[in-house]
Amino acid sequence: MKKIVISVALLLAGFSQHSFAQTSKDTEESSYEKRKLKLEEVNFISSYYHQDGNNSAVTGGIGSEALSDIGTSLDLRFTKYDWKNRQHTFNLDLNIDHYTSASSDKIDPLTVSSASKSDTHFYPSLSWNVNDSRTGITKGISLSYSTEYDYKSYGINLNFTKLSKDKNREFTVKGGAFFDTWSVILPLENRPSGYGTGAEGDRDPIAYKPRNSYNVAFSLSQVINKRMQVLAIVEPSYQEGLLSTPFHRVYFTDGTENVERLPGKRFKLPIGMRLSYFLGDRTIIRAFYRYYLDNWGMTANTINLEGTIKLNPYLSLSPFYRFNQQTAVKYFNPYGVNKSTSDYYSSDYDISAFNTNFVGTGFRIMPPNGVLGIKEFNSLELRYGHYTRTTGMVANIVTMAMKFK
Repeated sequence: MKKIVISVALLLAGFSQHSFAQTSKDTEESSYEKRKLKLEEVNFISSYYHQDGNNSAVTGGIGSEALSDIGTSLDLRFTKYDWKNRQHTFNLDLNIDHYTSASSDKIDPLTVSSASKSDTHFYPSLSWNVNDSRTGITKGISLSYSTEYDYKSYGINLNFTKLSKDKNREFTVKGGAFFDTWSVILPLENRPSGYGTGAEGDRDPIAYKPRNSYNVAFSLSQVINKRMQVLAIVEPSYQEGLLSTPFHRVYFTDGTENVERLPGKRFKLPIGMRLSYFLGDRTIIRAFYRYYLDNWGMTANTINLEGTIKLNPYLSLSPFYRFNQQTAVKYFNPYGVNKSTSDYYSSDYDISAFNTNFVGTGFRIMPPNGVLGIKEFNSLELRYGHYTRTTGMVANIVTMAMKFK
């Protein structure tokens, strides 16, 4: 499923160390209050996503891809200062999605409802960042957990950022690892005797397989002048384990059938560049290009354009457009075209060759007295996006984001 991610920039502030050196009781109490943990910001995001198409991987590359998802995210940001005047930022991010999928119900077509017809995806995360304004260094760590009907995932990420003395250049390095366990849920006709369905309450055993992912990202941003800023980023990643989806069917040229089989290792290398240009006080243009390749034979080019247009100091529009073109991995073939003698095979159109277009706009309000006259209700944003793929898939997403400060 596609998700729109709305990121919130950290607001860095500082207190002079001079203030902490005062000896009066009132000043000491004031400094102590400033060091206490403070709820700085609350972000609430909710979205509705729906897609449809006719290339379901569950039924071998044909059949309905209808899927609906309702997602909700609550992000809480806390800040405090330590005795060295470093800012500590803690983020608690709670995310939950509930989806229904027509194609997933075909895993076991003889049952009223298979294990994956609908499910709830829960994925919280907790992060801690420390910023030292004197050195320009920010360091952080985050932990994440994710669970769905057929997998559990544990993740850890580390990050380091160095800001130049003139604050015109910033270098960031991030590294992460995710350790997943997948339930090997098989289509009905491919289950050995005594093999379970994976559905709740079924006591018959099923297999469990690992999938581990490791990634690192290097980025360098540079302010060119008062109107232009550029950023370059390289994000290599490596996966190992069960990289195929065991309930994806594949139908062969000889009329036989099996489940998807893909290599147990995959290396990915995205390289991107972003340019931000300020046309004045009212308009910002952002352009992003990414080139991608991996050792499965896929290459891709992505272009993203977005603008922010201030209609007045409190209202703004954010139109956007994204184009993506990718080639198929060397193991993909449509329904009935794969050969049973091949080592690897798939009919999942997500790894086929296609072009996509994603277009939409956002509308944001930031009244000086707060949304609906509520001072703490800082902003409200509504976004709509329409997605098309040359394979025939069509999707729409509506997102609402509220910020409280």
